[in-house]
Amino acid sequence: MQDEIKIPRHIAFIMDGNGRWAKKRMLPRKLGHREGVKALRRMVDECEKAGIEMVSFYAFSTENWTRPQEEIDALFKMVGEFAEKNLSEYVRRGFRIMFMGDITKLPADTVAALKKILDQAKDNKGMIVNIALNYGGRDEILRAVNRILDSGVREIDMQTLSDCMYTGGLPDPDVIVRSSGEKRLSNFMLWQAAYAELVFVDDLWPDFDSAIFEKILREYSQRDRRYGNVRRIN
Repeated sequence: MQDEIKIPRHIAFIMDGNGRWAKKRMLPRKLGHREGVKALRRMVDECEKAGIEMVSFYAFSTENWTRPQEEIDALFKMVGEFAEKNLSEYVRRGFRIMFMGDITKLPADTVAALKKILDQAKDNKGMIVNIALNYGGRDEILRAVNRILDSGVREIDMQTLSDCMYTGGLPDPDVIVRSSGEKRLSNFMLWQAAYAELVFVDDLWPDFDSAIFEKILREYSQRDRRYGNVRRIN
């Protein structure tokens, strides 16, 4: 990247448009999801090259259970394949792997594959690859509050609540990117998104490549992040 490009510590992607990508080509939705996995891999590589500390992907929300069972089954089959092939490669490359969401509700073989990856990556120190599975932002906040209540704490402050999020101790996203032209967070990282820059692009997720990634970084670099302060004029 050129010198004028600012590199975020943490970039998060709402991966949207796999189904529409397939529909435009008169293909089954599951093939759109397979192309979406390829795009995820491309973005991991781009983030590593750019020196980004953490990258998050919204893969399966708590609301996605309402989708047709055939599509859900195909998605989790791909998650298992992705864990066995790609996440294993990321472990070898030294990446830290984490899953945000209640993965215990996923199919047993998927849970086993994900837990195996977590065990293999537990001592890694490289870029964090965070994948949200069976995740919802409101559910995460509720889970954090209940954890605090269970611990006996009677008064909750901001730091305590932050520490009990799935991302406790990790940087909040500097920029959240959503593909396919939709302009909403859809229950993604609601607590962590407080000061994130939001970038909405019209490209469908399977089309994401290095050119789109650079366009996103350029857009982010033009933002004036004041965190509620007034910009000083010399």
